[in-house]
Amino acid sequence: MPYVNIQITKGASRQQKEELVKDVTASLVRVLGKKPEQTHIVIQEINEDDWGFGGMLSDDYKKLHG
Repeated sequence: MPYVNIQITKGASRQQKEELVKDVTASLVRVLGKKPEQTHIVIQEINEDDWGFGGMLSDDYKKLHG
């Protein structure tokens, strides 16, 4: 029973999330032979000011780099 946790910054549309779930599920079926009905995918949306990389919070990075 695969469990996939996708963490993204907030802002994805419902359609984009549906596409992620569909594509990740299809990949697990194709590559590992997993059953779609036993595949669990969780999408966690995180505020940009709660996500950091490169020594900066994501919202600050976007301000500097567009």
